Amino acid sequence: MEKIIQFGEGGFLRGFVDWMIQICNEKTDFDGEVVVVQPIAKGMCDILSETDCNYTHVCQGLEGVEEKWVTCISRCVKPYDDFDAYIALSENPNFRFIVSNTTEAGICFDDRDKITDRPASSFPGKLTQLLKRRFELGLPGFVFLPCELTDRNGDLLKKCVLQYADLWNLGDAFKNWIETENIFCCTLVDRINTGFPGGDEKMRNTSEYFHLWVIEGYADLYKEFPLDKCGLNVIVTDQLERYRTRKVRILNGAHTSTIPYALLNGVQTVAECMEDPEISEHMRKCIFEEIIPTLDLPESELVSYANDVMTRFKNPYIKHFCTSIALNSVSKFQVRVLPSILEYIKRYNKMPENLLKAFAKLIDFYRTDMVNDVPEIAEYMKTASVSDILANESIWGQDLSFLYNEVNKYVNTQI
Repeated sequence: MEKIIQFGEGGFLRGFVDWMIQICNEKTDFDGEVVVVQPIAKGMCDILSETDCNYTHVCQGLEGVEEKWVTCISRCVKPYDDFDAYIALSENPNFRFIVSNTTEAGICFDDRDKITDRPASSFPGKLTQLLKRRFELGLPGFVFLPCELTDRNGDLLKKCVLQYADLWNLGDAFKNWIETENIFCCTLVDRINTGFPGGDEKMRNTSEYFHLWVIEGYADLYKEFPLDKCGLNVIVTDQLERYRTRKVRILNGAHTSTIPYALLNGVQTVAECMEDPEISEHMRKCIFEEIIPTLDLPESELVSYANDVMTRFKNPYIKHFCTSIALNSVSKFQVRVLPSILEYIKRYNKMPENLLKAFAKLIDFYRTDMVNDVPEIAEYMKTASVSDILANESIWGQDLSFLYNEVNKYVNTQI
């Protein structure tokens, strides 16, 4: 039975949400089929349709290699080719969930969109057109599970829909229906999709084993969508922000506190970082000794997640280059690592030695020709003194001069 409308046909959704739905169908009585909507004019729906929307998904990593034949997608709809077929999706009362992955820029409001466009250009605009018809038919609303990597993605999607309601004068009754009959969940998704391996099967898809879907949902979500009965790493919570912080501080923080150091030592990939005794030990100390102690989830959960992160970094099937992670490292450090430094000092009244060494290596890195950042930041970091860099409130949001002694002792290139 068709129960899910999915905006996006790319590898991530097919290797994350659709893979989960397939498992849910196999292990429970969910019996849910997915209709894929191609959110842009040119996409992969034609190729997907050539395979009857079936494909193999392959999980691969240190855990081994596991293939699953995914058959839960029933058909594709292309609004730019057949707008009426797209709007007709609103007429099926069995549709309950809408999932999406339209990139971080996908959830946006464009005041140039018109209700008469066939279709509106933006994803929220297209969605509002569908919702308007659903409302006119007197049918129930939807549960939205956006997978875009945008903070508070559900809240942002709802805001955009209401903006279109105002722009297009859809009325208070429609806006009230949006507010009361639809549920916009904020979510956090985490899985590295490693692309299309090629070969005879055009839509064959690959990913790592690890997956995590955190949903800030409602109490009965599992009753409607029994993901909890499938052995999947899905968490329904009212504390999404704690899990987002866990990911940013541990996974992203591990990258940002290690990659400049690794590049300075000639290490080129994340997997090579894990094979290098000096670099991997630095990362381990940063995570387990100085980052985890600053977070508020149960220690067992944090340690388990951190161990998963270390395993993921060792995955021989993923060639993740340090140079790509190093892009805009200063702004990443400010968001991903600096909060751990400050929280550690606040909680324990002492300096986090390894994270401050990482700070020094960041400064050393920016004095090389390997940097890829906005020119103003790159030039400033290359020429300014350590004391001036730490005191620069426009970069860090505050004066960090109190870190000078600990950071400076690890800086190798003095100015």
